[in-house]
Amino acid sequence: MESQSISNLSNLLNSDFSDAVELIYKSKGRVIITGIGKSAIIANKIVATLNSTGTPSVFMHAADAIHGDLGLILKDDVVICISKSGNTPEIKVLVPLIKSAKNKMIALTGNKDSFLGLNADYVLNTYVEKEACPNNLAPTTSTTAQLVMGDALAVCLLELRGFSSNDFAKYHPGGALGKKLYLRVQDISSANEKPEVSSNTGIKEVIIEISEKMLGVTAVIENDKVIGIITDGDLRRMLSKSDDFTLLTAKDIMSKNPKLIDAEAMAVDALEVMETNGISQLLVEDNGKYAGVVHLHDLIKEGII
Repeated sequence: MESQSISNLSNLLNSDFSDAVELIYKSKGRVIITGIGKSAIIANKIVATLNSTGTPSVFMHAADAIHGDLGLILKDDVVICISKSGNTPEIKVLVPLIKSAKNKMIALTGNKDSFLGLNADYVLNTYVEKEACPNNLAPTTSTTAQLVMGDALAVCLLELRGFSSNDFAKYHPGGALGKKLYLRVQDISSANEKPEVSSNTGIKEVIIEISEKMLGVTAVIENDKVIGIITDGDLRRMLSKSDDFTLLTAKDIMSKNPKLIDAEAMAVDALEVMETNGISQLLVEDNGKYAGVVHLHDLIKEGII
């Protein structure tokens, strides 16, 4: 039932939707979103989505509004009222107060002929035929429809504002999502040791370098540039192929043309390179010079995975 109702929402859209988007986009104020009961919970979520995508919004509970919280609404604010029936007692008290203050009002309701629908400047029709609740009582389908309409508003506004992933990162600095958007390779690699040997370094020193730096790898460097890489795997293959490795040097066992990543690249890009190539370490370059190592475990620790 909910799926069918969502599909039907597009059939209910008219010019009021695009006009409402333009109204909010051009507004110099905030968006105040109000409702009561389950609609108030949906209002909170829409507020959170708008705030995180560049449209400043504030939640105002409809019951609290008529007991003092109307002071939240400033002159240039746009008000969105959410109500399935559009005829609840609180809405009937609240709507005239908003109109008297001359704030533009958008109704998000399942009954466009309701008190709310008839008094709003714009109506976003979230009509549903029936609740998913067997008794057709508990708000289920109707609140899902409200939520989807709120998402549609947010996405349209996001696109109008040209809101990019960089903008998104500014509002989501915490958690795994934020780190995927702002954490760069150098933020991770700079905290690691920087294992390196020259092409003529003996195998014993190579093993010591890899062991001491604890990254399972070392870069082979000439003139600050990477010419190869030696991993734990390369050492194991050396042991299986050679009975006497005391005279071997780094250039004898290194892998040439290793995968590199720029220090300024996003950490999530480093993960993609690792997954694509089936490797767990990447050598890092900064302006063409060797700058360190980023390890798969670092990305796991930071919550990128």
